[in-house]
Amino acid sequence: MATLKDISAELGLSVATVSRALNGFPEVGAKTRARVQEAAARLGYRPNRSAQRLATGRSGVVGMIVKLRADMSADQTFFDVLTTLTAELAACDLDLVLSVDQGSDPTAPYARMLERDLLDGFVLNAPVPDDPRPSFLRSRGVPFVMHGQAHDAPDYAFFGIDNRAVSADAVALLTDLGHARIALVNGEARFAFAGDREAGFRAAMAAAGLAVPDGFVQGGAPTESTGYTMALAWLAGRAGPRPTAILCATTAMAQGVLRAARDLRLSVPGDLSVIAHDDALPGIGPAHFTPPLTVTHAPMRDACAPLARMLIDHLNGADPARLQTVIRAGLIVRASTGPVPKGEERPWQTP
Repeated sequence: MATLKDISAELGLSVATVSRALNGFPEVGAKTRARVQEAAARLGYRPNRSAQRLATGRSGVVGMIVKLRADMSADQTFFDVLTTLTAELAACDLDLVLSVDQGSDPTAPYARMLERDLLDGFVLNAPVPDDPRPSFLRSRGVPFVMHGQAHDAPDYAFFGIDNRAVSADAVALLTDLGHARIALVNGEARFAFAGDREAGFRAAMAAAGLAVPDGFVQGGAPTESTGYTMALAWLAGRAGPRPTAILCATTAMAQGVLRAARDLRLSVPGDLSVIAHDDALPGIGPAHFTPPLTVTHAPMRDACAPLARMLIDHLNGADPARLQTVIRAGLIVRASTGPVPKGEERPWQTP
């Protein structure tokens, strides 16, 4: 196995320069770092973690904590992100340690992991309104990045999508098709993204001069059964005249909406248009639904490489307020959305 001295001799650089290049020190130029990394890979160099930590103060290990539901399940999106993020961090020579949290104090598992003095930083997921984790980790001087954001103007590093625009773009498509009675199957209110989706939905409806009938915004777990239960009540007329279009927070929820429409012998999109947000999860292909599903599209796994790069930059001293990215989801129009049904063309205007 090659050593730092071997790489040093190969490139004619000092051992100190080689070590700094491999450990991401900012004073090493990009070209030199690339030369060192290429030589290390070619010669089969593997870092000694103990020596690396003595030299840099870093372990090369970062943590992530998943919050389980009361039924011991986790959001399906989490596992897709976990596997991709692990690979992206490994490509940057960082290992990911996972811990499970079922407690009521959201900062307790972070405190417990920090007590062991093994981690360089954290990747946070599933932000909630007034999330206490960022301030807790900042108070401990611990670098972290967040997948998503807990509020509009965070001062920490994060990568997320514009969730207000997700709803606004869906509403714009539907109102252009003549729809006015539009319902929202939202995510769980405890998560920050759900609040942003609802805010975007209500603002877009108001901007179009349309009312949101009482009960036409409901939230729940991101499952097919949630979508089915909510849609069945709306489409059966339990909340008044049924919606002509339904937005769904996830494609799994949209599966439930489509099943409810079939059970009530309503056609999609003839009687009902359906649109969902698609995180491109394994095993759920909205293009193969019956009918193929119109979606706003932002694959969760696309966040993993930027999050890994942001965390490394943060560990290397970059200002976290400069490590912030918000992207806008794409829109893919398929056969589940169509013109408002005949006889429903007259919009409900706000007072």
